Amino acid sequence: MGELMQQYIDEAEQDLLHTYNRYQVVLDRGDGVSLYDIEGKRYLDFVAGIAVFALGYHNAEYNDALKAQIDKVIHTSNYYYNVPAVEAARHLKKISRMDRVFFTNSGAEAIEGAIKAARKYAYLKDGTTDHEIIAMNHSFHGRTMGALSVTGNPHYREAFEPGIGNIRFADFNDFDSVLACVNDKTCAILLETVQGEGGIYPVQEDFLKKVRALCDEKDILLILDEIQCGMGRTGYWYAWQKYDIKPDIMTTAKALGCGVPVGAFLMTEKVGQHSLTAGDHGTTYGGNPLACAAVAKVLELFEENNILEHVQEVSAYLEEKLDSLAAKYDFITDRRGMGLMQGLVFDRPVAPLINAALENGLILINAGTNIIRFVPPLVITDADVDEMIEILDSCLKTFQEQNA
Repeated sequence: MGELMQQYIDEAEQDLLHTYNRYQVVLDRGDGVSLYDIEGKRYLDFVAGIAVFALGYHNAEYNDALKAQIDKVIHTSNYYYNVPAVEAARHLKKISRMDRVFFTNSGAEAIEGAIKAARKYAYLKDGTTDHEIIAMNHSFHGRTMGALSVTGNPHYREAFEPGIGNIRFADFNDFDSVLACVNDKTCAILLETVQGEGGIYPVQEDFLKKVRALCDEKDILLILDEIQCGMGRTGYWYAWQKYDIKPDIMTTAKALGCGVPVGAFLMTEKVGQHSLTAGDHGTTYGGNPLACAAVAKVLELFEENNILEHVQEVSAYLEEKLDSLAAKYDFITDRRGMGLMQGLVFDRPVAPLINAALENGLILINAGTNIIRFVPPLVITDADVDEMIEILDSCLKTFQEQNA
């Protein structure tokens, strides 16, 4: 590592609150599916800013759309209408098949809004405020107090208790576990369509359909968190669209803005007409012209470039290559995922492998201690997959020799 890189790292450790154990690299610029550090070293990026930069770096049309909006107006507040928000909402409704949109600044804020909408819906039915939400064990929904309260990992919550309260946790893909949590106070069931931080677990179709039917029977709202698995990552606009069901409320973020901080929660007209009204919820920055110009352009570029079809094709190739690695090394115990949201499961911690890959010009991250997560830009090609596999295979071979 050069002197300048070390200088920036040392300064960051003095100035920034130490809530991240960062990798020892200072990234400077990106182009396509590559990132470069301040010393000019190239890295193949299979993280995409944690499933954010779906269109790759330095996309000229995306950049130009943001530059044009910056020259118009960046922010006005939600006391006024703006054209990018209308255009973004119109397009987002079309691809999601939902009816009402609220733009936020992040995925965690989208979860907060979804929780509030569900509780207000229940409050309007019976006037009480003791309703319960069922969330899933091993889930991850964000770090704000509401999102943390429904995150099914006690380690994340314990130092910050009490949370918002009235949350029950069931087991993902275990319908009997959900049934055991349901009572007359249940107002919503919340789950990720593909669990991300919890280990790259796709929902099982039978489980999701049974939960949907249960919600219909008891007028419980189904909330699907599509923050990481949505926006084309699974080969569908939203992963739930594979299963011929529809949520009452859904959340989206990450690739929605491809780098500009923006999220949204969406709902059906029924929920929209019987939940949040003027004064119930708000945000200063949410839905501002710059963020919504990003959303509008991202959705346009996804369609122009047939991103969903491309993901379906290249993800089949990625799965094939990951399966070959899993068959080659005994310490890889499983490969699971959906589309370009994949995980390799190991029988030991993967941190040494991720660090070795970084040294060899490949950016990867984990999902739990023993899982390498693959969430690359959605524009990767078979050639990018081959390059990634070549680097990772080399690291795995060294890892095997060192642990022989």
